[in-house]
Amino acid sequence: MGEHLHDHPTTPRTKDEKQAIVNRLKRIEGQVRGIQKMIEEDRYCVDVLVQISAINAALKKVGFSVTERHIKHCVSDAIKSGEGNETIEELMEVMQQFSK
Repeated sequence: MGEHLHDHPTTPRTKDEKQAIVNRLKRIEGQVRGIQKMIEEDRYCVDVLVQISAINAALKKVGFSVTERHIKHCVSDAIKSGEGNETIEELMEVMQQFSK
């Protein structure tokens, strides 16, 4: 993980962009800890499932915002420099993982 297939120049995220994503991930991390606690406390299964569903939705939102940024910056730059197909293929492979 963490390795991307191609060495495309990336547009660094702004400080605000980073902070927004990190804040969302910290919130998700807190929700995951909450589920661990629910399991330890033998909480009702349906309540646990509701929390898991909320975390899935939150992670999808983070994924969507990262994807949007990737398309607007990296993919659009790659298209301009003639490497569009490669970059689009790479993104589509990852998006297929998302839809499993």
